[in-house]
Amino acid sequence: MSSYNLSKANRLLFFFGLTKIPLIKFVRPKIIAFDAEHIVVKIPLRRRSKNHLKSMYFGAFAIGADLAAGFLAFWLFQERKLKASFAFKSFRSEFLRRAMYDVFFECHAGQEILDAVKAAEQQKERVNKLVKVDAYCYENGEKVKVAEMEIEASIRVI
Repeated sequence: MSSYNLSKANRLLFFFGLTKIPLIKFVRPKIIAFDAEHIVVKIPLRRRSKNHLKSMYFGAFAIGADLAAGFLAFWLFQERKLKASFAFKSFRSEFLRRAMYDVFFECHAGQEILDAVKAAEQQKERVNKLVKVDAYCYENGEKVKVAEMEIEASIRVI
């Protein structure tokens, strides 16, 4: 990938949420860090993302995991000028503790996603790849893991 401009990535994310998936815009995510290998997406804990226990709602976790895994693939399609179909086939999560602060979703599967995109491009058929996403909060300045998620991405180059 040639460029990792955070403001450009956040603009793309904003317009994608505005035009394609309004729930993304609803929780106001922000890309904090981004390169070929990993991405960090922050979803603030606000009224819109809280549950009745005043912690992060499950739906907000799903959006964060979706964005952390999906934006890497989306960026790869943009960089390689590919038309692709990208969807999630399965979702597994394990919640380790309640998220009482802003949540940061980290995905370090850039190379695996790139390999899946290349395989889909060569094979001309759908390729499935399991992608791991971890969720963290910062409590008293300490990074604490609150959830582990696995999403099976299904990629097809058109």
